[in-house]
Amino acid sequence: MKKEFFEQVPVIRYEGPKSANPFAFRYYNPDEIIEGKPMREHLRFGLSWWHTMTADGTDMFGRGTMDKSFGGKTAMEKSKNRACAAFEFMNKLSIDWFCYHDRDLAPEGETLAQTNENLDEMADFVADLQKENGQKVLWGTANCFNHPRYMHGASTSPYADVYAYTAAQVKKCMEVTRKLGGENYLFWGGREGYETLLNTDMGLELDHMGRFLRMCRDYGRKIGLGGVFFIEPKPKEPTKHQYDFDTATVFGFLQKYGLLDDFRVNIEANHATLAAHTFQHELATARVDGIFGSIDANQGDLLLGWDTDQFPTNVYDTTLCMREVRKAGGFTVGGLNFDAKARRGSYTPEDIALSYIAGMDAFAFGLRKAIEIEQDGTLDEFVSNRYRSYRETEIGRMIENGTATMEELEAYVLARGEVTDTLESGRQEYLETVLNRILFH
Repeated sequence: MKKEFFEQVPVIRYEGPKSANPFAFRYYNPDEIIEGKPMREHLRFGLSWWHTMTADGTDMFGRGTMDKSFGGKTAMEKSKNRACAAFEFMNKLSIDWFCYHDRDLAPEGETLAQTNENLDEMADFVADLQKENGQKVLWGTANCFNHPRYMHGASTSPYADVYAYTAAQVKKCMEVTRKLGGENYLFWGGREGYETLLNTDMGLELDHMGRFLRMCRDYGRKIGLGGVFFIEPKPKEPTKHQYDFDTATVFGFLQKYGLLDDFRVNIEANHATLAAHTFQHELATARVDGIFGSIDANQGDLLLGWDTDQFPTNVYDTTLCMREVRKAGGFTVGGLNFDAKARRGSYTPEDIALSYIAGMDAFAFGLRKAIEIEQDGTLDEFVSNRYRSYRETEIGRMIENGTATMEELEAYVLARGEVTDTLESGRQEYLETVLNRILFH
């Protein structure tokens, strides 16, 4: 008889907004057809292997509070049990995708060769589980930040040996991602940054990182990785300053190093707030710059100055997020990966399921409300009307089509006189009321 790891967690079904059952979806109905396709395809939920299957609640002030061995004794036995538990969990919650670091799937050995053997064995094991259950890899990535060798960075390390080791580790992870049918591959530069410029050649490090990503792209294409390469912006933590600070910074980096054709951003809500941006701002910036790719779905605590990776429950954020996703044309390569963890005091297997239910419902609610906002039309009409002078006046059309000169604009203003009579209220408070009306009617 197959072992059940989440035996206290039933199969989670949709019961509607009025359900009081904690083990039920109120807004996420995975097979409900919306605009011609199931809701699950609009949202493309993903399980994060690191938080869900390995993180045990350890933090800088205390030991772990959760047992994530899933009954395993040896390192490989634990890894295989975690894999079986992950697919059971995804089946129970109708999750179709998963994301991982290489070191989540398999333990490190004494040498890189031994580590790679462990990874190959686990890749075969997970591939069999995929065939049996159907879940796919949204993206894979290499953990090039945890081991002491990466204390000064990985592709930005001042030491060539570390740079070479990074390349070897990423090469193997890309091969595993390809083997598991991964749609995409992600880079999060956990220690690609600096603590002080007193010991750092920033220009050299950025050049090294740009060269490294070009090598990775070329090798990925060589072995058949046909999806998108993601960069995940984060401004700080663990380093004081990280080179992938925010979406705008990443866009400039990709442009400088000739990577725009192959790379997009994977935006995390909590990283946006650490950069002093809203989640919506980062998504809008990515959309406007044409590099929107995927999302790490979580939220932070604005009263805490670090990356708390909480499950997302703020329906304002999820609604405005899905509004931006829809403006970008929906998910074409990415999805909503729950890079989130249950709180340290929420230590039972049931708490993990309840956390996912909360996050999935919050984004399903957001999708439904984003569609209602579009159907209502008030916000879109207001924005369109606010810029109407660029369509309805000759001088506006000249500015819009790029034919206006400085001399012509000066002559227009000299003839026209003061322009304050054309200004109108931005009506922010009214528009926020419109949003509330749609969210809570």
